[in-house]
Amino acid sequence: MFNINLFDIKLETNTIGRNFIYLDEIDSTNSFLLDKTNNISIDGSVVLAEKQTKGRGRKNRTWYSEKGMNLNFSVLITNKYFFSEKINYLNFGVSLAIANSIEKLFFIHTNVKWPNDVLINNKKTAGILLEANSNGNKIERLVIGIGVNVNQTSFNGDFNFLPTSIKYEIKENIEREKLLAEILNNFENVLLKIISKPESVLKDWRNKCSSIGKRITITQNNKTLSGIFEDIDEKGLLILRMHDKIKKIHFGDVGIE
Repeated sequence: MFNINLFDIKLETNTIGRNFIYLDEIDSTNSFLLDKTNNISIDGSVVLAEKQTKGRGRKNRTWYSEKGMNLNFSVLITNKYFFSEKINYLNFGVSLAIANSIEKLFFIHTNVKWPNDVLINNKKTAGILLEANSNGNKIERLVIGIGVNVNQTSFNGDFNFLPTSIKYEIKENIEREKLLAEILNNFENVLLKIISKPESVLKDWRNKCSSIGKRITITQNNKTLSGIFEDIDEKGLLILRMHDKIKKIHFGDVGIE
Protein backbone atom coordinates (compact mmCIF):
# COMPACT_ATOMS: atom_id res chain seq x y z
CA MET A 1 0.00 0.00 0.00
CA PHE A 2 1.29 3.42 -0.98
CA ASN A 3 1.85 5.62 2.10
CA ILE A 4 0.54 9.05 1.13
CA ASN A 5 1.77 10.69 4.33
CA LEU A 6 5.31 9.46 3.74
CA PHE A 7 5.15 10.70 0.16
CA ASP A 8 3.90 14.12 1.27
CA ILE A 9 6.77 14.51 3.76
CA LYS A 10 9.30 13.95 0.96
CA LEU A 11 7.57 16.23 -1.57
CA GLU A 12 9.26 19.64 -1.83
CA THR A 13 7.44 21.13 -4.82
CA ASN A 14 5.34 24.26 -5.04
CA THR A 15 3.00 22.99 -7.74
CA ILE A 16 3.70 19.51 -9.10
CA GLY A 17 1.93 16.85 -7.03
CA ARG A 18 0.35 19.27 -4.55
CA ASN A 19 -3.03 18.16 -5.82
CA PHE A 20 -2.55 14.40 -5.46
CA ILE A 21 -5.15 11.76 -6.29
CA TYR A 22 -4.52 8.16 -5.25
CA LEU A 23 -6.56 5.41 -6.91
CA ASP A 24 -6.52 1.69 -6.29
CA GLU A 25 -7.53 0.72 -9.81
CA ILE A 26 -8.51 2.56 -12.99
CA ASP A 27 -8.44 2.04 -16.72
CA SER A 28 -5.76 4.69 -17.35
CA THR A 29 -4.40 7.59 -15.32
CA ASN A 30 -3.94 9.56 -18.56
CA SER A 31 -7.57 9.02 -19.55
CA PHE A 32 -8.70 10.02 -16.06
CA LEU A 33 -6.91 13.38 -16.26
CA LEU A 34 -7.93 14.02 -19.87
CA ASP A 35 -11.60 13.54 -18.98
CA LYS A 36 -12.98 17.00 -18.19
CA THR A 37 -15.94 15.49 -16.34
CA ASN A 38 -13.58 14.48 -13.51
CA ASN A 39 -13.23 18.22 -12.78
CA ILE A 40 -9.46 18.25 -12.32
CA SER A 41 -7.97 21.49 -13.59
CA ILE A 42 -5.18 22.39 -11.14
CA ASP A 43 -1.79 22.69 -12.82
CA GLY A 44 0.56 19.94 -11.71
CA SER A 45 -2.19 17.61 -10.49
CA VAL A 46 -0.90 14.04 -10.16
CA VAL A 47 -2.97 10.87 -10.36
CA LEU A 48 -1.33 7.65 -9.14
CA ALA A 49 -2.97 4.25 -9.62
CA GLU A 50 -1.87 0.96 -8.11
CA LYS A 51 -3.26 -0.83 -11.15
CA GLN A 52 -4.25 0.26 -14.65
CA THR A 53 -6.54 -2.08 -16.58
CA LYS A 54 -5.84 -0.28 -19.86
CA GLY A 55 -2.41 1.22 -19.27
CA ARG A 56 -0.70 2.10 -22.52
CA GLY A 57 2.53 3.33 -23.97
CA ARG A 58 3.42 4.84 -27.33
CA LYS A 59 1.59 3.48 -30.41
CA ASN A 60 -1.14 2.14 -28.09
CA ARG A 61 1.15 -0.60 -26.79
CA THR A 62 -0.06 -2.15 -23.55
CA TRP A 63 1.92 -1.12 -20.47
CA TYR A 64 2.19 -4.18 -18.20
CA SER A 65 2.54 -3.48 -14.49
CA GLU A 66 1.84 -5.65 -11.46
CA LYS A 67 -0.51 -4.09 -8.94
CA GLY A 68 1.20 -2.26 -6.08
CA MET A 69 4.71 -2.92 -7.38
CA ASN A 70 5.54 0.08 -9.54
CA LEU A 71 4.74 3.74 -10.20
CA ASN A 72 2.00 4.42 -12.73
CA PHE A 73 0.98 8.06 -12.68
CA SER A 74 0.06 11.06 -14.79
CA VAL A 75 0.68 14.79 -14.46
CA LEU A 76 -1.65 17.52 -15.72
CA ILE A 77 0.07 20.49 -17.39
CA THR A 78 -2.01 23.66 -17.89
CA ASN A 79 0.80 26.16 -18.56
CA LYS A 80 0.26 27.03 -22.23
CA TYR A 81 3.98 27.79 -22.64
CA PHE A 82 4.47 24.05 -23.05
CA PHE A 83 1.68 23.65 -25.61
CA SER A 84 3.71 24.77 -28.64
CA GLU A 85 7.25 24.00 -29.79
CA LYS A 86 8.34 23.29 -26.21
CA ILE A 87 6.12 20.24 -25.96
CA ASN A 88 8.97 17.90 -26.92
CA TYR A 89 11.03 19.35 -24.08
CA LEU A 90 8.58 17.75 -21.66
CA ASN A 91 9.62 14.30 -22.90
CA PHE A 92 13.25 15.14 -22.25
CA GLY A 93 12.51 16.86 -18.95
CA VAL A 94 10.55 13.95 -17.49
CA SER A 95 13.10 11.37 -18.61
CA LEU A 96 15.88 13.44 -17.03
CA ALA A 97 13.90 13.80 -13.81
CA ILE A 98 13.41 10.03 -13.61
CA ALA A 99 17.00 9.17 -14.55
CA ASN A 100 18.54 11.68 -12.13
CA SER A 101 16.24 10.55 -9.31
CA ILE A 102 17.25 6.91 -9.77
CA GLU A 103 20.93 7.82 -9.81
CA LYS A 104 20.69 10.03 -6.72
CA LEU A 105 18.70 7.59 -4.61
CA PHE A 106 20.19 4.25 -5.69
CA PHE A 107 23.67 5.10 -7.05
CA ILE A 108 23.06 3.27 -10.31
CA HIS A 109 23.94 4.60 -13.75
CA THR A 110 21.11 5.43 -16.15
CA ASN A 111 20.77 6.43 -19.80
CA VAL A 112 17.97 7.99 -21.79
CA LYS A 113 16.69 6.75 -25.14
CA TRP A 114 15.05 8.96 -27.74
CA PRO A 115 12.39 10.11 -27.47
CA ASN A 116 11.26 9.28 -23.94
CA ASP A 117 12.62 6.12 -22.30
CA VAL A 118 14.90 5.65 -19.30
CA LEU A 119 17.35 2.74 -19.34
CA ILE A 120 19.38 0.84 -16.77
CA ASN A 121 22.03 -1.45 -18.24
CA ASN A 122 20.46 -0.87 -21.68
CA LYS A 123 17.09 -2.19 -20.47
CA LYS A 124 13.94 -0.12 -20.18
CA THR A 125 12.86 0.85 -16.69
CA ALA A 126 10.59 3.81 -17.48
CA GLY A 127 8.43 5.07 -20.31
CA ILE A 128 6.56 8.30 -20.94
CA LEU A 129 3.43 9.08 -22.94
CA LEU A 130 2.28 12.62 -23.69
CA GLU A 131 -1.39 12.94 -24.63
CA ALA A 132 -3.59 15.94 -25.26
CA ASN A 133 -7.16 16.99 -25.93
CA SER A 134 -7.27 19.42 -28.81
CA ASN A 135 -9.78 21.68 -30.51
CA GLY A 136 -8.50 21.91 -34.05
CA ASN A 137 -4.81 22.78 -33.71
CA LYS A 138 -5.29 24.20 -30.23
CA ILE A 139 -4.32 22.04 -27.25
CA GLU A 140 -6.84 22.27 -24.43
CA ARG A 141 -5.49 19.71 -21.94
CA LEU A 142 -2.01 18.16 -21.80
CA VAL A 143 -1.17 15.11 -19.72
CA ILE A 144 2.13 13.32 -19.15
CA GLY A 145 1.76 9.63 -18.40
CA ILE A 146 4.68 7.96 -16.65
CA GLY A 147 5.38 4.34 -15.88
CA VAL A 148 8.39 3.33 -13.80
CA ASN A 149 9.25 -0.32 -13.14
CA VAL A 150 10.18 -0.24 -9.46
CA ASN A 151 9.71 -3.50 -7.53
CA GLN A 152 8.43 -5.84 -10.24
CA THR A 153 11.08 -8.42 -11.11
CA SER A 154 9.45 -10.55 -13.82
CA PHE A 155 7.84 -9.39 -17.04
CA ASN A 156 5.54 -11.34 -19.34
CA GLY A 157 4.59 -10.44 -22.89
CA ASP A 158 6.20 -9.21 -26.07
CA PHE A 159 8.32 -6.09 -25.75
CA ASN A 160 9.98 -3.89 -28.35
CA PHE A 161 12.74 -3.22 -25.79
CA LEU A 162 13.84 -5.55 -22.98
CA PRO A 163 12.38 -4.36 -19.64
CA THR A 164 13.90 -4.24 -16.18
CA SER A 165 13.17 -2.65 -12.80
CA ILE A 166 15.18 -0.84 -10.18
CA LYS A 167 14.77 -3.70 -7.71
CA TYR A 168 15.89 -6.25 -10.30
CA GLU A 169 19.06 -4.27 -10.92
CA ILE A 170 20.06 -3.45 -7.33
CA LYS A 171 18.47 -6.46 -5.56
CA GLU A 172 16.77 -4.29 -2.94
CA ASN A 173 13.13 -3.43 -2.26
CA ILE A 174 12.40 0.17 -3.22
CA GLU A 175 10.41 2.74 -1.23
CA ARG A 176 8.04 3.98 -3.90
CA GLU A 177 6.93 7.03 -1.92
CA LYS A 178 10.46 8.40 -1.72
CA LEU A 179 11.11 7.73 -5.39
CA LEU A 180 7.90 9.41 -6.58
CA ALA A 181 8.54 12.49 -4.46
CA GLU A 182 12.10 12.73 -5.80
CA ILE A 183 10.90 12.44 -9.41
CA LEU A 184 8.31 15.17 -8.93
CA ASN A 185 10.80 17.41 -7.12
CA ASN A 186 13.24 17.06 -10.00
CA PHE A 187 10.55 17.46 -12.61
CA GLU A 188 9.39 20.78 -11.21
CA ASN A 189 13.00 22.01 -11.32
CA VAL A 190 13.32 20.85 -14.93
CA LEU A 191 10.11 22.68 -15.89
CA LEU A 192 11.62 25.90 -14.57
CA LYS A 193 14.78 25.22 -16.62
CA ILE A 194 12.74 24.63 -19.77
CA ILE A 195 11.32 28.13 -19.32
CA SER A 196 14.52 29.91 -18.29
CA LYS A 197 17.31 27.88 -19.96
CA PRO A 198 15.79 25.44 -22.47
CA GLU A 199 19.12 24.80 -24.18
CA SER A 200 20.53 23.43 -20.89
CA VAL A 201 17.80 20.76 -20.79
CA LEU A 202 18.75 19.57 -24.27
CA LYS A 203 22.43 19.59 -23.26
CA ASP A 204 21.71 17.51 -20.14
CA TRP A 205 19.66 15.06 -22.19
CA ARG A 206 22.41 14.68 -24.80
CA ASN A 207 24.90 13.92 -22.03
CA LYS A 208 22.72 11.03 -20.83
CA CYS A 209 21.94 9.61 -24.27
CA SER A 210 24.50 6.89 -25.01
CA SER A 211 23.27 6.23 -28.56
CA ILE A 212 24.25 9.63 -30.02
CA GLY A 213 27.10 9.05 -32.48
CA LYS A 214 26.17 5.40 -32.98
CA ARG A 215 24.58 3.62 -35.91
CA ILE A 216 20.89 3.11 -35.24
CA THR A 217 17.74 1.85 -36.90
CA ILE A 218 14.46 3.73 -36.70
CA THR A 219 11.22 1.86 -37.25
CA GLN A 220 8.30 3.97 -38.43
CA ASN A 221 5.18 1.86 -38.93
CA ASN A 222 6.29 -0.53 -41.71
CA LYS A 223 9.37 1.46 -42.74
CA THR A 224 12.89 1.12 -41.34
CA LEU A 225 15.62 3.75 -41.63
CA SER A 226 19.29 3.25 -40.82
CA GLY A 227 22.09 5.71 -40.17
CA ILE A 228 24.15 7.57 -37.59
CA PHE A 229 22.35 9.28 -34.71
CA GLU A 230 23.97 12.65 -35.29
CA ASP A 231 22.22 14.79 -32.67
CA ILE A 232 18.87 16.30 -31.66
CA ASP A 233 17.85 19.71 -32.93
CA GLU A 234 16.48 22.68 -30.99
CA LYS A 235 12.96 21.20 -31.18
CA GLY A 236 14.07 17.78 -29.94
CA LEU A 237 13.85 16.06 -33.31
CA LEU A 238 16.35 13.27 -34.00
CA ILE A 239 18.95 14.12 -36.65
CA LEU A 240 19.81 11.01 -38.64
CA ARG A 241 22.79 10.96 -41.04
CA MET A 242 22.15 8.57 -43.91
CA HIS A 243 25.33 8.49 -46.02
CA ASP A 244 25.61 12.10 -47.23
CA LYS A 245 22.01 13.04 -46.36
CA ILE A 246 20.54 14.44 -43.15
CA LYS A 247 16.99 13.53 -42.17
CA LYS A 248 15.05 14.88 -39.19
CA ILE A 249 12.95 12.26 -37.43
CA HIS A 250 9.69 13.21 -35.71
CA PHE A 251 8.76 9.74 -34.40
CA GLY A 252 9.88 6.13 -34.40
CA ASP A 253 11.38 3.29 -32.37
CA VAL A 254 15.15 3.47 -32.05
CA GLY A 255 17.34 0.39 -32.03
CA ILE A 256 21.14 0.10 -31.87
CA GLU A 257 22.69 -1.79 -34.76
